[in-house]
Amino acid sequence: MSTRAGERARVADAPFTWLLRQALQQPAADLRPGSRPDESDSDGRILACGVCLAAVTSPAERMVVAGSHTHSFENPHGIAFHIGCFRATTGCVTVGDASTFFTWFPGHTWQVAVCARCRQHLGWLFRSGEGRFHGLILDRLVELDEPA
Repeated sequence: MSTRAGERARVADAPFTWLLRQALQQPAADLRPGSRPDESDSDGRILACGVCLAAVTSPAERMVVAGSHTHSFENPHGIAFHIGCFRATTGCVTVGDASTFFTWFPGHTWQVAVCARCRQHLGWLFRSGEGRFHGLILDRLVELDEPA
């Protein structure tokens, strides 16, 4: 990417980065046990869409669900996904209706979550009576320094 194109992308992301910072400062609903894995290395970093580099969430939003932050699953078509669980995202939107079909987390509904900018499939939003979390496909995210 040229320097000029990079500067334009950074300027275009400025309002989105501000929104991400604001959202991450708000308290989020927890799932039990809901502890955050190793936050010490997440200062000044964001997780972004691997296609368009839009900010999606922060490493500080990682959480434990069903005993682990990461999980590996296959869908009914045999496609494997390695996901990480995150408390909140500001760079995802959900599409379609919530479903319980073939849910990977018993008692949870799921909805497809896509990048709010380019619509790349990034994972799923899982909901239950205890709370909600995003299961994001880890190889579709990139970790970046947060823009200044």
